[in-house]
Amino acid sequence: MMAASTTKKRKGRLALAFLLNGLFLLPVTAQAGSEDASSIRDCKPNEVIKFRGGTVRLENDLFTGTDQNYTNGVAFTLVSNDMAGRIRPECLPMPIRLHAELIKFMNPTFWADAGDSTSTQNVVVKFGQSMYTPEDNSRSDLILNDRPYAGLLYMGLSWNRRKHEPQSDLEMLDTREITLGVIGPWSLAEPSQNLFHDAIGSDRFLGWQHQLNNEPAFQLALDRKFKDYRGTGAIVPGFSADSIRTMGLRLGNIETSAVLGIEGRVGWNLPNDFGSYPIRPGAENRPPSGASNKSQADGATNALTKPRAGVHFFGTLETKLVAHDFSLDGNLFQSSHHVTRDPWIVQAALGVSVYGLVAGQGVRLAVMRVYRSREFKEQKADQSFGSIALSIEF
Repeated sequence: MMAASTTKKRKGRLALAFLLNGLFLLPVTAQAGSEDASSIRDCKPNEVIKFRGGTVRLENDLFTGTDQNYTNGVAFTLVSNDMAGRIRPECLPMPIRLHAELIKFMNPTFWADAGDSTSTQNVVVKFGQSMYTPEDNSRSDLILNDRPYAGLLYMGLSWNRRKHEPQSDLEMLDTREITLGVIGPWSLAEPSQNLFHDAIGSDRFLGWQHQLNNEPAFQLALDRKFKDYRGTGAIVPGFSADSIRTMGLRLGNIETSAVLGIEGRVGWNLPNDFGSYPIRPGAENRPPSGASNKSQADGATNALTKPRAGVHFFGTLETKLVAHDFSLDGNLFQSSHHVTRDPWIVQAALGVSVYGLVAGQGVRLAVMRVYRSREFKEQKADQSFGSIALSIEF
């Protein structure tokens, strides 16, 4: 028994090390690839990958006074510089080149019109962990009529394409993300929660021995967002309001679903992006700005091309049809605890976003409260949780 326990811990550490190495070595590889591409293949600056910003997100239902269901999520993201026109594979570091080829294979039309001068794109790398628990933390037996203990450790890589046709009043953002990870004890959800609960003096959950089994996790996410075209600057100056419409599809054993949503925003100096949102693989949409490309191209210092201090309030509403959710349906490749999933879910959020310049760098803080309808038949009530995100432009 001791040897088996030691082996499990060793495998867990190896799984974590693999994902961490993927996250932290990819930027280094990208920078090295950029230098090699520039010197050997004569690649232009906007044809190679360099990271221009990052975001840290934390979500927890303790913010709303509960500790159950989707109980914690954390995500770290890096967003690249903007690239215009058709990408040159030889200018990309190997991991991103392979990812681009996989996206092209799974979605052949994604880059069909990439040579269009109205289109820009960027790359987002994401690393995160999500955990789910039943309501009663004191029970060590298997709670058949409540949500399974479940954890997910994942890394995602996505391409964003932003496009505006000159004759159109709308602009569009297409996102394609591939997420890889692990479900089960190797996700390290149990030790992560225990560490956090010990730090805040809260009781531990006693039923983690019943969590889902170890299983590789995969998801392909396809998102499309629309909004009124507001120019190429980083912000929309003055007081204004806008709306962002969303539709998405997710395929894989993390989640298989289809979603429709809308976000409304009102405030001062609205960022010229595609909105705020809770954590979910496939939704990280720090889009190409257009403004940064202009600044790189001609050294422009026009105030509209740079971030400004501002604040806005936002609200989101979305409905989702779910065909599979690992945290409810359990393991896909083996038998495990599961509950009766509700196929239709409605989610809403209200929040505020504040942004400005700190030491010459763009900084944004977004805080929201998320409301989610019941996700499974045995669930006693709807859920709410809090989300906080800090973004920095390098």
